Amino acid sequence: MLQEQLIEEIKQIPNEKLAEVYDLIHYFRLGLVQEQSTDTIRQRPIGLAKGQLEIPASFFEPLPNDILNTFEGIK
Repeated sequence: MLQEQLIEEIKQIPNEKLAEVYDLIHYFRLGLVQEQSTDTIRQRPIGLAKGQLEIPASFFEPLPNDILNTFEGIK
């Protein structure tokens, strides 16, 4: 009964607005599917790759000015 009411309401929506309604329904449905799937996913433990990656000290050094300027939109 409710589905029939929804369909009748959708029929009253102008064609140029149907894409928006579709997006809303589609993303709502995807959210429901994702909620169901995350209930069954077992989380991986933290630290599985501990000791397998070494970050060089240079990683923590300041970036050169030309790179910083790029991030700030300065040419």
